[in-house]
Amino acid sequence: MNIPRPEHPNPQFERENWVNLNGEWEFELDRGVSGRDRKFYERESLDSKIIVPFCPESVLSGIGNTDFLNCVWYLKRVKIKKCNKRVILHFGAVDYESYIYINKKQVYHNIGGYVGFDIDITDYVEMGKENIITVCAIDTHPRGKASGKQSKNYYSMGCDYTRTTGIWQTVWLEYVEKNYIKSVKYYTSIEDKSVQLEIETIGNAEFGAVASYKGKNVGEVSAKLREGISRLTLKLSEVHLWEAGHGRLYDLELFYGKDKVKSYFGIRTTAFDNKNYLLNGKPLYLRTVLDQGFYKKGIYTAETDEELVKDIYLSFDAGFNGARLHQKVFEPRFLYHCDKLGYLVFGETGNWGLDYSNMEHLTPFMLEWQREIARDFNHPSIIGWCPLNETWDYDFRHQNDDFVRAMYYATKTMDTTRPCVGTSGNYQVVSDIYDLHDYIQDKEDFEKIYLAPTQEEMLNNYDNHPNHDWIRRYQKSIDFKDMALYLSEYGGIQWDTDGVGGWGYGNGPKTEEEFLDRYEYLTKTLINSPYLCGFCYTQLYDVEQEVNGLYTYERQPKFDMKKIKAITQAKKEK
Repeated sequence: MNIPRPEHPNPQFERENWVNLNGEWEFELDRGVSGRDRKFYERESLDSKIIVPFCPESVLSGIGNTDFLNCVWYLKRVKIKKCNKRVILHFGAVDYESYIYINKKQVYHNIGGYVGFDIDITDYVEMGKENIITVCAIDTHPRGKASGKQSKNYYSMGCDYTRTTGIWQTVWLEYVEKNYIKSVKYYTSIEDKSVQLEIETIGNAEFGAVASYKGKNVGEVSAKLREGISRLTLKLSEVHLWEAGHGRLYDLELFYGKDKVKSYFGIRTTAFDNKNYLLNGKPLYLRTVLDQGFYKKGIYTAETDEELVKDIYLSFDAGFNGARLHQKVFEPRFLYHCDKLGYLVFGETGNWGLDYSNMEHLTPFMLEWQREIARDFNHPSIIGWCPLNETWDYDFRHQNDDFVRAMYYATKTMDTTRPCVGTSGNYQVVSDIYDLHDYIQDKEDFEKIYLAPTQEEMLNNYDNHPNHDWIRRYQKSIDFKDMALYLSEYGGIQWDTDGVGGWGYGNGPKTEEEFLDRYEYLTKTLINSPYLCGFCYTQLYDVEQEVNGLYTYERQPKFDMKKIKAITQAKKEK
């Protein structure tokens, strides 16, 4: 049997000595969430089969059960080779709460369905023998828990889609030396022609790093390190900037005693001034698109690595230079391809459904967000963070503004190199960017806002439009007038190629020509607005019943993409 998704799941931290555990696992539903009480973790087998890393709701998993799956169990027998090394077990992502057992003993407990975790299982396995890995994944969908775009109802509806339960990213083993590199962060400097390495190590050993660009050695550094966190500066003989459409990456080899890690980095700066987005200190207009990371057969998981690359090229073909990775934490391999291709993205997470007034749900959400920043810090393609999208009051209780502030400041503390959109759209409290959402379809109303004589009048027209009545229900706590303005959601124009009906924003056009006319006047109005640093169109492709994509759910073009690209890349009129 071929192993699905056989490629290394994290090209930015890759060792040669690894084993992909994707493929067939034993599987069992536990609808009553009673399996832990009944000691399923002591079982030698389960009653069904599943193909990992595809969730049981997906066709690719071999299960295809789209009902509410409150709890699921996995079991796999794995032979651990006989060696004098540490054995690290990695899970790319398991939704939502998981318990991991090795040979019937619990070794780990994780909360959060978007960011993976690793476990040193050396002390729990028998070397040279077959060992049992058992996973319990609980996904009971309580009200108030963050779940992104996963539907709270049995059927998908509106802009909520099929749920994902359990394992949905690659599972793998690593055999590592007793002294090894646990993690590394890269801080690059254009002016100093260097990259500062923040290295977390286990044990004491000699460290070395060798950087190369297109096969040419451009710098190296070495030092004897002790266990813990150390910082070293690697000077570079050549500087090649990472830019939009040009993912100029440096290869990096890391050594710690006998441990070897293959990695890479890119050199760029990312920031906003009071008017523009700045890439490497130069203004760049953001022509971005909403990408929700859903796949017809795999739901949250692409069937192949090639599908990840294809989505980026589909975006390029429509004229975009980047994307909001919306309401989901995308897998590291997608970010790797963004890095390689010079594709600009905002890192986000699935905060929808969260009760912003209940600390019971807020605490695990914040902790997982911090893990996301740590996991994805080194990707040059991530030009900014967006921890929250459209925060709302909950059950007539006002959102906790201090929590929104805490998310922003935690993000800025963990990453001083990137801007942060405190909240994208809706109830904004603190941010580096004034981020707006607007699904007005009427040409006259749209132009009245974005082509207003002054920025103050533009914001007043935006606040007072009937479509934005929720603005008046919330008192803004800070003045955004000195910040860059980014319209991070607009359009959402319905176009149902199958003619069976679907959901979208506003009234759908009746002809393809009418669609193109609307896309043109909306997009060119934004391009010609003197107040915006960029836009983000909703969306790249249809997702299930939401039919406002430029491509179908199967990634087929719905229009003449040369015409779409010409509109998307239009120049500002003088």
